[in-house]
Amino acid sequence: MGLLDSLKAKLGPAKDKVSDLAQQHGDKIDQGLDKAAKMVDEKTKGKYSDKIQSGTGKAKEAIDRIGQKDDGTPGDGKPGGGAPGDGKPGGSTPPPPAA
Repeated sequence: MGLLDSLKAKLGPAKDKVSDLAQQHGDKIDQGLDKAAKMVDEKTKGKYSDKIQSGTGKAKEAIDRIGQKDDGTPGDGKPGGGAPGDGKPGGSTPPPPAA
C-alpha cells in the first residue's frame, strides 16, 4: 500500500466526521460566517464589502459541499436515516445583491 493510500485510509473516518458535523451544524456555521463577515465589514468601514461577501458566499458553498455525502445526497450523521426537512445543510442562502 502506497503512502497516499494509507493516508486516505486514515483520513477517511475524519472526513466522514467532518461531513456529519457540517450537515448537523450547517445553520450555526452559516450564522457564524455571517457574524464574522459583518464584524470585518464594520471594522474595514465597508472598504472591502464586495470581497467579504464573495468570500462568505464561497465559504458557505464549501460548507454545503462538505455536508453532502459522496453520492450527492445529504447525510444526517446516522446510518440508514435521512435528513430532516429539506436536507440542505444550513438552508439555502440567496447570493448577495450586486453593488
